[in-house]
Amino acid sequence: MKMLRFRSPSISSLAQEVQCTVRLLDDSEISCSIQRDTKGQFLLDHVCNYYSLLEKDYFGIRYVDPEKQRHWLDPSKPVVKQMKCQQPYTMCFRVKFYPQEPIKIKEELTRYLLYLQLKRDVYHGRLLCPFLDAAYLGACIVQAELGDYDPEEHPADYISDFRLFPKQSLKLERKIMDIHQNELRGQCSALGELNLLQRAYTLDTYGVDPHPCKDFTGSTAFLGFTARGFVVFQGNKRIHLLKWADVSKFKFEGKTFYVIGVQREKKLVLTFHTSTPAACKHLWKCAVENQAFYKCAKSSQIKTVSSSSIFFKGSRFRYSGRVAKEVIEASSKIQREPPVVHRSQFGQSRSFTSLSHKHLIMNMEPLLPALSSSRENRDSSADIGLSALKESVRLSPLKPSVTPEEAEMEERENHSQERREDEAANRTRADEERREIHVDNEDDGCSTLTISDTAYSPCASMVPTPVEDGQGGLDLLFQSPARLLKELHADPEMQVELQAERERELAREAYRQSLCNPSNGRQQMQACLRSAARLVVMATGLLMILLPLLLVLLESDLDISFLHDIRQTPEFEQFHYEYYCPLRRWFLCKLELITEQLWGD
Repeated sequence: MKMLRFRSPSISSLAQEVQCTVRLLDDSEISCSIQRDTKGQFLLDHVCNYYSLLEKDYFGIRYVDPEKQRHWLDPSKPVVKQMKCQQPYTMCFRVKFYPQEPIKIKEELTRYLLYLQLKRDVYHGRLLCPFLDAAYLGACIVQAELGDYDPEEHPADYISDFRLFPKQSLKLERKIMDIHQNELRGQCSALGELNLLQRAYTLDTYGVDPHPCKDFTGSTAFLGFTARGFVVFQGNKRIHLLKWADVSKFKFEGKTFYVIGVQREKKLVLTFHTSTPAACKHLWKCAVENQAFYKCAKSSQIKTVSSSSIFFKGSRFRYSGRVAKEVIEASSKIQREPPVVHRSQFGQSRSFTSLSHKHLIMNMEPLLPALSSSRENRDSSADIGLSALKESVRLSPLKPSVTPEEAEMEERENHSQERREDEAANRTRADEERREIHVDNEDDGCSTLTISDTAYSPCASMVPTPVEDGQGGLDLLFQSPARLLKELHADPEMQVELQAERERELAREAYRQSLCNPSNGRQQMQACLRSAARLVVMATGLLMILLPLLLVLLESDLDISFLHDIRQTPEFEQFHYEYYCPLRRWFLCKLELITEQLWGD
């Protein structure tokens, strides 16, 4: 009977617990203690339990290693093995996968956390958009945080208390005040946040976590992954959009990242260069995870992906979570009582500098019709705001008598209300036209689309690719293409790499042209026949060498286990007695005859 032996813990495993601090979306922090073998899923569940969050598949925990490279915490691996920095560990709770349509989110708590993430994206320059869209997003944030404009409470420059954008001009602040005072009056905080989500997800930079890279010419570009597919931004334009259905594979080698896909029924290979190999591997992992989350219909369809097509080389990775369709289905089955969501105090976040108050929001299911992202969605959003405004007017106390002055004021209010309704309708039509243009441009992924009046340049501390301090910080990433080309001509290593890339591209192009040329058909056939003939000759030569060698080993007296096993088989015994022995006797007879003739002569 075997005795069960339990492995006793080592002294190192009995060391003190590891302290972890997780920074939340409103910049507050929660701390916990973990064991050395605790996996990343425990931390994610800990934060979600703190929020009472059920729709947690959209979120993840991010950390930074000592080389300033950002990573997503792998839920299936121990935290201590992933963290390479000194204790205590500090991480951030962020949105990892942005919902394709925020209107389909079931609970208000999840929408509120997504709103906080989008507010951070606006503040740090990741959610870049045109001037009018930026003003509307800023006004929605002010309405959600501050409420209706009150001239007695709010000074003339109250928008300056809000730090909404990385570059906030006076013209933008005036436009935000105009929209806040005239178009969003009467909307509650939840409706203001909903309007921001509905406008944000129509933008081209929605959900983009920018990865700064260089293309084969040395120009700086930002790569990102959205619910629609793989995008590339350069300057103030979106130069590439590959839908997930058109993306075949992502791979990387060292600092080089490859995107292989199909566009207009032609194979497309995009090549980019990152600053470090760790940044390239992180970019590849993000690509694999986003492709699996948005493209696959079921998590059972997810396969393990290799970074290279060569056997026993490269990294292997598999996304282990649920996909977008499964998350939406699971959200629709939530039947619990809507949780109370505590809003962060105004002035608590880094985006604001004064005026603090606290709100509680309940689940706003009646405000969320199940609509698509088309004209009906826009019209319903405007109707909700107007109905909320009308309800607030109806609930105001009635006066027993109306004086001429009050009647005149009421008439003015009616005129202003009609003007606001007209502006809302015009804005809805403009948004619908912009949405139609956006869909048309989305269908033509290779066309260049202008996304803003300014260049896409998120903050240095907010990009996932590290910047070496010895290279002048983020200026190296955001300098102009002309200056980059001058530096490339001065850099011999980069020049050699670019020359090698051009030669490989020319060789591939020459090979493709030779395949397409019909006059070379006979030469191709002759080359194939010569290759087949060489293969047959090589195989025959190997057989002529290996078979006699194997027979000699088998008929020898070598005491080797595998040779002994072969000798005991019935097939070998039959071969030995029926073929080998007669052949040996015949060969010996011939040899004796030859020797006798030689000796006789």
